[in-house]
Parts: sequence; C-alpha cells; structure tokens
Amino acid sequence: VIKCKAAVAWEAGKPLSIEEVEVAPPKAHEVRIKIVATAVCHTDAYTLSGADPEGCFPVILGHEGAGIVESVGEGVTKVKKGDTVIPLYIPQCGECKFCKNPKTNLCQKIRITQGKGLMPDGTSRFTCRGKQIYHFMGTSTFSEYTVVADISVAKIDAAAPLDKVCLLGCGISTGYGAAVNTAKVEPGSTCAVFGLGGVGLAVIMGCKIAGASRIIGIDINKDKYAKAKEFGATECISPQDSKKPIQEVLAEMTDGGVDYSFECIGNVGVMRAALEACHKGWGVSVIVGVAASGQEISTRPFQLVTGRTWKGTAFGGWKSVDNVPKLVNEYMSKKIKVDEFVTHTLPFDKINEAFELMHSGK
Repeated sequence: VIKCKAAVAWEAGKPLSIEEVEVAPPKAHEVRIKIVATAVCHTDAYTLSGADPEGCFPVILGHEGAGIVESVGEGVTKVKKGDTVIPLYIPQCGECKFCKNPKTNLCQKIRITQGKGLMPDGTSRFTCRGKQIYHFMGTSTFSEYTVVADISVAKIDAAAPLDKVCLLGCGISTGYGAAVNTAKVEPGSTCAVFGLGGVGLAVIMGCKIAGASRIIGIDINKDKYAKAKEFGATECISPQDSKKPIQEVLAEMTDGGVDYSFECIGNVGVMRAALEACHKGWGVSVIVGVAASGQEISTRPFQLVTGRTWKGTAFGGWKSVDNVPKLVNEYMSKKIKVDEFVTHTLPFDKINEAFELMHSGK
C-alpha cells in the first residue's frame, strides 16, 4: 500500500481537501500509476457541484492526467513498470461490440462499475481516514498515485512533457476529434464554434487543420477572442452585441448559415442555436458540451427535415488506446498545439485555486 497526497471531495459543493490517502496495489488487469501532472476540467467541477446524477462521494476527481507506471497487476501485458502513460476515461478493451465497430469509440466493458466509482471488481483502491473513497471516471488523477484498469491506459512517447500532454486525456482530444472525426470538416468550409474555452479552442484548431476557410468563434467573454484567433478563428462575435438571435446573425454573416457548428458549453439553448445556425440542406451541428442532468434539447423538426444533421461526440470519437499515443506524436511533431492551451501551472495544494481560475474564465 502506498501512502500519498490526494485532493479528496468529501461532499458536493465543498472545496477539495488535500489529504493523506492509502492507495492499494493493483489487482489482476490493473495498473498503478504515479501521476506527474493533472489538469482541471469543467466535468470535474460539474460532479463536484452535485449536479451529476452519477456523482458519488467521497471521491478523488480528475481525468486529465499523465504519469509513470509504478506497478502492474497479474495479467497486464500492454504496459510495464516505468512506462509513460495517460489514463483514459473511455477505455478500449478491443473485445466488446463497441470496440469492434469502427463507428464508435464508446467501449462498454467497464462502464457500469466505472459509473459507480469502482474498479471492475466492484471495489475501491483508495482509503482515507479509514473510509473507502470512490474512483472517478476510471482515472482519479487528483492523487499522487492512482489505480486504473489495464484497458484504461495508453502508453505514450517517454520524451513527451507530461505537464502538457496530460491535456490530451480529455479536452484537446475531444475538441480536435469533434472537428476531424465527428463532423469531418472539409477544406473550404465555414464553421462556427460556440464557447471559447479549452475544448472550443481545440475545435478551432481541428477546423483549421481540416482546411476550413472561415471559423467564427462565439463567446460572451471577449477576453477570449485573441486566443481564439491565435488558434485559427477568422473572426469572433458575442451574442450580446445584437438584438437578433445568434443563429440569425450567423445566417446573415454566412449567406444562409454555416457548414459546421460546434456547441462547446453544455447549454441546451445554445445547442439549439448552433443547429439553427447551420445551412439548410447540408449543415452539421455537433454537441460537444455536457448539459446538466435532466435537461432536454429541442428544435422544430423542420430544421432536420430540411437537411440539417445533429450529432454528438464523446472524447472526439478517438478509440483511446490506439489514438492517444498518435495524438502525442502529432504534438511532438508540431502538427497540433498543446503548450498554447496551458494558462497557469500551480502546485498540487493550490488545486482549488485552479478551479476558481477556470470558473472565472481565466
């Protein structure tokens, strides 16, 4: 058993608490990882807020991490002690019907136990002050050591800087893949990206790499426009600058609507606007943001009858074990940006400050 520091969420709506936790050794088909770097994501904040119907407490959150394999359980063949890895919140077992289908990346092998905050055998590897602590998204990267299923880990280039590539564990991969895998943005097309946080910037990067000629960033926070343009946005607008609905503004700007739109906020009203901002006949809108529990989307069916397509994406459609190492290589060869997404680097005990910076849009 390893004793180490972790940021424990004892209950919903309260700040994380830095605690000493015990991390049990990996069982069969499990891997224990020394986490070197982790990022914070709105999904962690969503669960911490208490709005997540799958949220269990007390829990160690975190799902954008990178580290070194400390030890492996019986039967683990894909990684060994000392390997550089990224934990994966969407695993890839290679055996279930989802993994065998090229149309999806949603491996279901450990979905039920993962959703309950437990390892595949139905137990936890974390204890603190004598209490069992739940896992989160199969990763729990807000701990100096974590245990994950062997199908939830990608071995990456040992030369990769872990304080940067940890971001490929969720946000950057999700946005980039939404553009190149889910929407399949074509050269010369016009795109609109709603929400210019990390995921939105990654979508912009993907649209640019795919050859889009016009990329319109949409956000009420104008402080984000300079960064969006650095990533490839050709122009940025705020919905608050016009009395007309944003979909009408976009339709006027683009002679009838955009070819592709992306909702990167998790707001069902914006999801509708993003669909309705698409061009009649061929427009495609991709939902990337995660809406709050129980919310529903709506539009007039005629929007779809007249040729628009509504899609969604999880982790950008990447089959995780196969593609995360390739994404790391694309970063190492400078095809995709990662460093530019990092705004602040804080010590682990300032993790609550990191959430405050995220909530304030900084």
